[in-house]
Amino acid sequence: MPKKTLTPKARGALVVDALKKQYPTAVCALQWGGEQGNLPLDQMKQLSWRLLVMARLSAQCTDARVNIVCKDLFATYPTVQSMAEANVTDIENIIRPCGLFHSKAQSIKASCQLLVEQYDGILPDNLDDLLSLPGVGRKIANLLLGDIYHRPAVVTDTHFIRICGRLGFYSEELKDPHKVEKILVDIIDPSEQSDFCHRIVQFGRDICTARSPHCDACPLSGFCAHVQGK
Repeated sequence: MPKKTLTPKARGALVVDALKKQYPTAVCALQWGGEQGNLPLDQMKQLSWRLLVMARLSAQCTDARVNIVCKDLFATYPTVQSMAEANVTDIENIIRPCGLFHSKAQSIKASCQLLVEQYDGILPDNLDDLLSLPGVGRKIANLLLGDIYHRPAVVTDTHFIRICGRLGFYSEELKDPHKVEKILVDIIDPSEQSDFCHRIVQFGRDICTARSPHCDACPLSGFCAHVQGK
């Protein structure tokens, strides 16, 4: 289908439908205990601090490594209270394989302290309060809103920005996460946004890789601007 015949929302609907067929189950790659999305909300909220910690650790680190490291981290600190009371150096020693361990350990401890002191150990359910937590930017805040509270949210990491640019939602030269978020919020149906982001992550790992995308085997090639422009 020629690129010029598609409005952004029409392209978005096609991409959403194709990805849902490719990945019927949209699951967060970070294994924090509630990633399947099948727990009651009360249990999700009790575990939600773990997703905050893992999302912070994932900066410039693979989800696979974060999952491995956090097995030891959460065994050592099984509650948000214990993490808030932990010695920063001890946290650093566990999370060292994730890189940037000094700043990550400090912000993890500080965030958990704030959760305990101001929010009874439960993540707040709005963007402004989430952004007030140390080390939390819009990417992490939107991940938490979508996965914990099932709110409309677009998580714009590097891979998401790259893939959505290739698909034709904006110029492939655009790299600004906030601008990308604002564009996609208006294109993707609110009820699909959180799952769409998880599916894009899996799609980027399997097919639309950074260096050598498998365009010949891509279920989106019929309406991908990158393919159509070749």
